[in-house]
Amino acid sequence: MLSERSSVDIHALHRQGFTISEIARRTEHDRKTIRAYLNGERQPGVRVQAPDPFDEFVDYVAARLTEDPHLWVQTLLDELRPLGFTGSYPTLTRQIRARSLRPACLACSHVTKRANAVIEHPPGEETQFDWLELPDPPAGWAFPRKNAYLLVGSLAHSGVWRAVLSPSMDVPHLLAAMTTLLTLLGGLTKVWRFDRMATVLHPVTKDLTPMFAAFAKHHGVQAIVCRPRSGNRKGVVEKNNHTAAQRWWRNLADELTLEQAQASVEAFARSQDDRPREDLDGKTTAAAMFPNERLRPLPPVVFPVIITEERTATRQALIDWRGNRYSVPPELAAAKVIVHQRLGVDTIDVATTSGAVVARHRVAEPGLGVTIRDTGHVTALEAIALASAPPGRPHRRKERIPPGPAALRAAAVLTGTTTAPSTVIDLAAYEQAAKNRNTLR
Repeated sequence: MLSERSSVDIHALHRQGFTISEIARRTEHDRKTIRAYLNGERQPGVRVQAPDPFDEFVDYVAARLTEDPHLWVQTLLDELRPLGFTGSYPTLTRQIRARSLRPACLACSHVTKRANAVIEHPPGEETQFDWLELPDPPAGWAFPRKNAYLLVGSLAHSGVWRAVLSPSMDVPHLLAAMTTLLTLLGGLTKVWRFDRMATVLHPVTKDLTPMFAAFAKHHGVQAIVCRPRSGNRKGVVEKNNHTAAQRWWRNLADELTLEQAQASVEAFARSQDDRPREDLDGKTTAAAMFPNERLRPLPPVVFPVIITEERTATRQALIDWRGNRYSVPPELAAAKVIVHQRLGVDTIDVATTSGAVVARHRVAEPGLGVTIRDTGHVTALEAIALASAPPGRPHRRKERIPPGPAALRAAAVLTGTTTAPSTVIDLAAYEQAAKNRNTLR
């Protein structure tokens, strides 16, 4: 970039007849630079801006932030990586601020603020649990409600967390999700902390519910419920809930099955183990703090919980269960049935809505997409299908079927025409005609 003084000098030398090469030698500038200023292609005092690689991503970023003003920059960075963006998190933040790409959300302009403090958690002391409601789950999951539910469990000391998807928040589904969650975390702490959910704390007696109390006794832990309006007391799991909602659920693809989504959230939670943390020795990571937890082993026997869910059988007398399909009696095709499964048992029972068990299957590995049929169900289904099939062969699409005798008679009545005369002549008439002919001779 040339200053105004330098621009005046090169124009003066050019008027005096000096060549561009001579002016470049005298002013110690490049010949292309001298030629650009003399031709008016560049202005003194104005620096030529290099092409900004972020320009090609501006439209996408602006569109996403217009659709979702609260979208995390880290979540946006996760979306931009597959699109070819190679910049860092600070670069993306700077570009959004410099270009004013994030609109203001008037609906959320009023936010309450309250004081909070950092609570120290000894290793192996506490695990925090909380439900995260996930609105608008993919239609392929066929959940009975409009929401899916994610049970998040966080180790309070290290911050390591895992999560389990569930179609319901009732007591059996809570205990089943906790059983899976404790396996994912790898063991038990001394204390479990919850908010005041009705499945844990009875809303009337303010005591633990009998089934959850039995579940806690089975694992040998102490269950603590937060005081009213003290959600920040379990801030570790609340922060992880926020992360799961904003960085995993927000851009989850519609085509994922429930089993694929569960694998996805498990992989995402494991990727969060490397996030930076702070302890008394300085900066570290959640994965580095995890060995200090020294979790107790899980009981060798699973707590007996029976999961009950409603399903609608298909016309082929099949039901979906954990990513696989199982047969039911053909009389229940397109009907509602109730599926029961006890934790720790590798079979499921299928019952009618009145409670009569009509089928039992050994469950396959979830998410395999296999179909398991009972031999008796197959035979009965084929018999019913064949009995209800029409006799004779089916018609071909291009088969020629002209009007038959019944249709022709009906057409004659409609048109008022008589039927064509018969072409069959009685032989007796021929014989009489022959006799008459002989008599005349």
